Amino acid sequence: MSRAERLLELMQCLRRRRHPVSGKALAGELGVSLRTLYRDIASLQAQGAHIEGEPGVGYVLQPGFLLPPLMFSAPELDALMLGARWVARRTDSELAHDARNALSKIAAVLPADLRQSLHDSALLVGPPDAVQDGLDCLPALRQAIRQERKLLIRYRDRQEHDTERVIWPFALGFFERVRMVSAWCERRQALRHFRVDRFVALEPLGERYPVRRQALLKRWREEQGIHADPLGV
Repeated sequence: MSRAERLLELMQCLRRRRHPVSGKALAGELGVSLRTLYRDIASLQAQGAHIEGEPGVGYVLQPGFLLPPLMFSAPELDALMLGARWVARRTDSELAHDARNALSKIAAVLPADLRQSLHDSALLVGPPDAVQDGLDCLPALRQAIRQERKLLIRYRDRQEHDTERVIWPFALGFFERVRMVSAWCERRQALRHFRVDRFVALEPLGERYPVRRQALLKRWREEQGIHADPLGV
């Protein structure tokens, strides 16, 4: 691994962590000595990276810094393209448009050879199974999740009974045949899952729910026995 690649990997190691990490752990992850690790951190700090910490305490990267030029390995570009292709074929048109925009921004700052390898990716996504979402409400659901806003929904259960509920949506799951919303249900006073194709009506209430989305997601993970995000972020 070249020094430039090592510095990029060090940045990624720090970005993946929200709390200070020891120099020993970072050196072990990169396969270098502590002395080399300290030199690399000093080099990044000299280039403007807001890395706080010191030996024996740990290091944390403050947000807002990109190491130019933006570089990815060929496998990383394959992963990005595969993810974007999945989004384009398995979600709604608005999110597909956003995925294409994100790829365009990445391609614009890549060197020419890497830009070509991005578009030449041989990892493809097959045709999706038929998904019946009923209401065209995925954009509204994503907005409510981002803004931590309550929703009034009319929901049809398995017995074809309609009920009105106020929910606090905090996550949206995309499966092969259904979309699932994870939310706090005021009616049940508990965390619940709702199938999007069973939404009969949806109305944003404009009212922020009183718990942070991250707290609801943490509680949901604990109840589901999920200890970490699969991407580690």
